[in-house]
Amino acid sequence: MKAIVIEKYGNENEFKEVEMDRPVPKAGQVLIEVKAASVNPLDWKVREGYLKDRLPLRFPAILGWDAAGVIVETGSGVSAFKKGDAVFAKTETNENGTYADYTCIEEEKLAKMPERLSFSEAASVPLAGLTAWQVLNDVADVQDGDNVLILGGAGGVGSFAVQIAKHKGAYVAATASEENQGFLKSIGADRPIDYKKEDPADLLSDVDLIFDLVGGLTAEKALPALKEGGLLVSVAGNPDTEAARSRNIRTVYHSIEASGKQLQEISVLLQLDMIVPVVTEVLPMTAAGVKQAHQSSQEGHVRGKLVLNNQK
Repeated sequence: MKAIVIEKYGNENEFKEVEMDRPVPKAGQVLIEVKAASVNPLDWKVREGYLKDRLPLRFPAILGWDAAGVIVETGSGVSAFKKGDAVFAKTETNENGTYADYTCIEEEKLAKMPERLSFSEAASVPLAGLTAWQVLNDVADVQDGDNVLILGGAGGVGSFAVQIAKHKGAYVAATASEENQGFLKSIGADRPIDYKKEDPADLLSDVDLIFDLVGGLTAEKALPALKEGGLLVSVAGNPDTEAARSRNIRTVYHSIEASGKQLQEISVLLQLDMIVPVVTEVLPMTAAGVKQAHQSSQEGHVRGKLVLNNQK
């Protein structure tokens, strides 16, 4: 099979296209033919070696941990899925990723693809959609009428977070650049905030949840917008607990957990058009396409998701 691999940590020029043996599914796994995969900031951070202590790779390594495709083989014990099913998933974060013709995925990480979505659209969902879903439901338990501030609302996770929070009945403020203010409104944000010109702490008060997708000093500067006893959840780094403690603000760092059950719940909303994936660019699943996607992701300010198309 074709695979796009790296043989050591480094920049995007490390990617090369190679031929590898097609993997064989173990018990409880399925083998899918990958029709599309998406690129997340996690991908280039792993490629650069920034996370090698926590997520070490064996080389040659196939990156990519979002996939949409068709099951071509099932391992023993698989009961909920069969050959020919169109599925999507967030896979295990290891060196057996999704920038390849085929990949093996555990049954419990799989969900059936919404029929109304293309493979490219479906591939954009799992990691970003699950991250937003878990923070807003499991961590923060957002309720109807809550006030939510999303720092970085135009990216992959942010665009899902805005939509899911609105679906749950929250009032949603979200930050983005000037050129993305209209986009934030189009996906449901009640109060788009131009982070270069406006400070959320000057505009908002009594916020129940800050969902930080930016990191650094951005969340700390926004803390005064939180009500006493509010919640700050970050996926961009460990929050500054010292700054929050004086106002009884709870801080949580969240790391995604792959879940086919939760992805199936997201799939229902996608099928009903209650939330929509935002794909900013589709590139070919070639070494050149992967390099370009990583470069764009690493430069930042990508609206929605970057997707690699592998349909013949």
